[in-house]
Amino acid sequence: MSVQVAAPAVELKELSGPMDKAAGPPCEPVGAHPPGHGVAVAPCPLSATEREAALAPSCSERPPGSGCPGLSSSAAGLPPGAAKVPQASAMKRSDPHHPQHRHRDGNDSSGAAAEALVSPDGTVSEAPRTVKKIQFADQKQEFNKRPTKIGRRSLSRSISQSSTDSYSSAASYTDSSDDETSPRDKQQKNSKGSSDFCVKNIKQAEFGRREIEIAEQEMPALMALRKRAQGEKPLSGAKIVGCTHITAQTAVLMETLGALGAQCRWAACNIYSTLNEVAAALAESGFPVFAWKGESEDDFWWCIDRCVNVEGWQPNMILDDGGDLTHWIYKKYPNMFKKIKGIVEESVTGVHRLYQLSKAGKLCVPAMNVNDSVTKQKFDNLYCCRESILDGLKRTTDMMFGGKQVVVCGYGEVGKGCCAALKAMGSIVYVTEIDPICALQACMDGFRLVKLNEVIRQVDIVITCTGNKNVVTREHLDRMKNSCIVCNMGHSNTEIDVASLRTPELTWERVRSQVDHVIWPDGKRIVLLAEGRLLNLSCSTVPTFVLSITATTQALALIELYNAPEGRYKQDVYLLPKKMDEYVASLHLPTFDAHLTELTDEQAKYLGLNKNGPFKPNYYRY
Repeated sequence: MSVQVAAPAVELKELSGPMDKAAGPPCEPVGAHPPGHGVAVAPCPLSATEREAALAPSCSERPPGSGCPGLSSSAAGLPPGAAKVPQASAMKRSDPHHPQHRHRDGNDSSGAAAEALVSPDGTVSEAPRTVKKIQFADQKQEFNKRPTKIGRRSLSRSISQSSTDSYSSAASYTDSSDDETSPRDKQQKNSKGSSDFCVKNIKQAEFGRREIEIAEQEMPALMALRKRAQGEKPLSGAKIVGCTHITAQTAVLMETLGALGAQCRWAACNIYSTLNEVAAALAESGFPVFAWKGESEDDFWWCIDRCVNVEGWQPNMILDDGGDLTHWIYKKYPNMFKKIKGIVEESVTGVHRLYQLSKAGKLCVPAMNVNDSVTKQKFDNLYCCRESILDGLKRTTDMMFGGKQVVVCGYGEVGKGCCAALKAMGSIVYVTEIDPICALQACMDGFRLVKLNEVIRQVDIVITCTGNKNVVTREHLDRMKNSCIVCNMGHSNTEIDVASLRTPELTWERVRSQVDHVIWPDGKRIVLLAEGRLLNLSCSTVPTFVLSITATTQALALIELYNAPEGRYKQDVYLLPKKMDEYVASLHLPTFDAHLTELTDEQAKYLGLNKNGPFKPNYYRY
């Protein structure tokens, strides 16, 4: 088995004219909240006498000698005629509204006139103010009458959003905790009457559409590719079944594939990364989407099966992220590969599985390795993770990074991004690595190379990004310090041995969404994020612009495999042609107002290159 570099079958044309950016809805200016923040304050229906009676403490609560309503003056031990006169001076000392909240003319700030009490000896004193207390009680009572379970949809984009909701961004901000019904048990239809989808709540489509429109503005290359759909449709007749993260950025990719002529059916590759409002928007637009945030394992495979096993529709292209979709078709519907033209895979885990199939002689269609394309490795893996690792940790733990000891397992492109970000925040970073070349890079970048066993007792955070399995074992977990944070930045959920923690002697305590405390019998606990699944897409978000680069690479790989003449690609794993990598990069340069230098004829001849590229040989290491 050999890794081959594909030659492009589709001519790459220069796009004339400026890139059209989708215009989102106009934004309303955010002004100050009106008084009361929308909470109505009802007028008090009680009379002044009733208010005094309602606020008066019971007999058992009154101090000795203070009198009690309902008793005669003699029974209360007071002089005749003084039963209704409270000790004004004592009341005034305990009244928090006196005197600074009252006007000098005897009226309080609400405009209510002050009452006077006259004792038998002729002393005039001011009655205790009760209006303020009653208004406060009414406000509190009115606030308490509001629904206690409010979907995040109503809180999103609000500057008064509770901090308790802010951690779950990534995740869908429209999730509603009061709807526990499984989407599989719901009967939903979109506005066109179609029910060929399964999402959390189709009514969230409007919010998802706004998210997609925002993402379009940060994905210039995909929007440029859509312009080609006005004339040619390079994916006309393509039936693509996809299994990726379902986010606003993926939605832009799906709608671009649709604009290029493809029919798509989609499921999620991660049970926690789906944005429910985006899935609803896609379903409303007519895309058969089967995904929601918080699927069970059974739901996960059910959704994939619903995408694949449909009467009257059979896929001829696969877009996979992790290899689960490819694995399911091989296992359940192997005959489908007779009509499938190719597989496009973007993750290191999925690519590894493809190479295993190829080596065993079981890969029966051509496959395109997008993960090892330059635009994926150097941008998505490195720059994306450099920003999203901090975002995911902050949203879930609210921790300070300065001075914390962190061990990062793996120093590939993902590991490099994580280490650079944490080092910049002042963390003390250790690295574990099996590859001597990557290990030397870590040392030259100023990180200490260690074995995990050497530092496991002292580190505050453990991050895996190897694509391997059992990198962090139960033995490591047992030896960790109290409150150590454990998370994974690799695609698969196999890097941390989470299954070993589901034993009777350990207690699981859900702290917030995607955050669990696993408690040992002696009281020690670790903080496990996203149950060992991908941290950034499960617990936060990733930069849209970087995903534009990856999504454009995926789209071009699909176009290439679908349009390639028969026989060009064998049953093997191929890298994206270098020319396409360079084309993807060039589509994103105008965003930065960047200007490429052009070779002269003499220079091109001297280097032995075409003036229009490719500029590097396939063996070049960027």
